[in-house]
Amino acid sequence: MSKRIADVLKKNEWLNPNVILICLLVKTMLLVYGYHSYEVFVDKPFDDFNSYLKIWTRWDAESYLNIAEFGYVDEGPKRFLLVFFPLYPLLTSLTARFVQNYILSAFIISGVASVALAISFRSLVKLDFSQKTAQKAVLFLFIFPTSYFLHIPYTESLFLALTIGCFWAARTNKWVLAGILGMLACQSRINGIILLPALLFEIWEQYKESRITNWRWSSICMIPLGFISYLILNYAVSGKPLMFLEYQRENWGKYLQLPFEGLWGKFRTIIDQSPANSNMVGFQELLFVAIGFLSIVFAWKYLRRSYLVWLIANWILFVSTSFILSVPRYTLTMFPIFILMSIASQRDWKIDVLFTTWSILYLALFTSLFVKGHWAF
Repeated sequence: MSKRIADVLKKNEWLNPNVILICLLVKTMLLVYGYHSYEVFVDKPFDDFNSYLKIWTRWDAESYLNIAEFGYVDEGPKRFLLVFFPLYPLLTSLTARFVQNYILSAFIISGVASVALAISFRSLVKLDFSQKTAQKAVLFLFIFPTSYFLHIPYTESLFLALTIGCFWAARTNKWVLAGILGMLACQSRINGIILLPALLFEIWEQYKESRITNWRWSSICMIPLGFISYLILNYAVSGKPLMFLEYQRENWGKYLQLPFEGLWGKFRTIIDQSPANSNMVGFQELLFVAIGFLSIVFAWKYLRRSYLVWLIANWILFVSTSFILSVPRYTLTMFPIFILMSIASQRDWKIDVLFTTWSILYLALFTSLFVKGHWAF
């Protein structure tokens, strides 16, 4: 463990009030904004609190809530829900036993996870950078154009909290904890398995620094157990451990493919579709693909190799499908982007203004579209 990391840990500043405040203030403003945006643009009042919560439970959120309430099934149209990983709906179901409301339970899980995310992300960034850089990185994460997914019944906040916690544990020599958090991340999203190669690079970095072999490094073997448990779930429900891949192809027409097909499809969308689809399904998807690619280029110079591996592998996963979809949302999981944004913003105030203005304007646009029921990733 480096001297800087040891010094940071000695200060024991986990519960930093500033980053918790950033999370809670953005969350409050976003949820209030969604309320007013829906009333203004839809021109329809809410019947009760539950009807307000429902404007945030669209698309994947409905699937997670269905799994939480009824579990997985092996027949009928609901069988396709097997493609959604089990940890988030499991936690929602357990919480619902106490609050007697599945939607509210999902909001509680996302709310707790988002606060844990803010705390863990600041702690991770502080291992290498200043307090100001760490705090700014948290801010850029929480005002990112698709950051509303961190606060609603989606897996983003839970997955990111587990992933960043896993990196933090590995960086601070808490390898058993890293293995457990990585295993749980694999039960949340398929890209959790990328933690394994990323942490192998982290092990190599630490070995080069100390030239000492640490037997606790073997704890990363727990990470793929999370994905294996999901394959066992597939087998238990459907009789096939890889049934989720068949369902992806059968119901969504998605399968692994070289990036060229999906990227070309986005260009055709820009040319052939209506202005709304051209922008949201075409241009915005390609823009965030480009943001991910540029982050890889800059991460090569400024960030650790384990972070670079995380960026590269996630980017390849997002674009290597038969058709590219939801990249603006998936980009949230490429957390080193926000470290790079923070570094750049402190070097030039004009970059800071550009990043902040772009983030807030498009966060408002995408949030308004989402609560109205229009596709917003």
